[in-house]
Amino acid sequence: MFSTPQVNIYAADVARSVEFYRRFGFEESFRTPREGAPLHVELKLDGFTIGIAAVTSAVADHGLDLDLSKPGRGMEIVLWTDDADAAFASLVAAGARVLSEPHDWLGTLRVAWIADPDDNPIELVERRS
Repeated sequence: MFSTPQVNIYAADVARSVEFYRRFGFEESFRTPREGAPLHVELKLDGFTIGIAAVTSAVADHGLDLDLSKPGRGMEIVLWTDDADAAFASLVAAGARVLSEPHDWLGTLRVAWIADPDDNPIELVERRS
């Protein structure tokens, strides 16, 4: 039996990524260690959890073979918004890298993609009537 799914993202700088995701309204729910540079932080938004883990810890502590120099490691986070264009513009102005400009899709959606600080894709989606 499985429960409480989340997405874990491996980051070169956990604190930098935490600050990036806070811009969407995510709130911290777990951090280790509690003091000093974090190795793992969990953030929640509307029942969804993102774990941000230090790549150095994943390699040293868990023996994982991770290479953050390769973008697009097969995951993305989807965030729904009331205004995809405004959200996109705000995030790009704050330094997010553009993956795909806002555009209409399937007749009812407005979508755009940006990258987080470690090149993980984030899709911004607005439902239009």
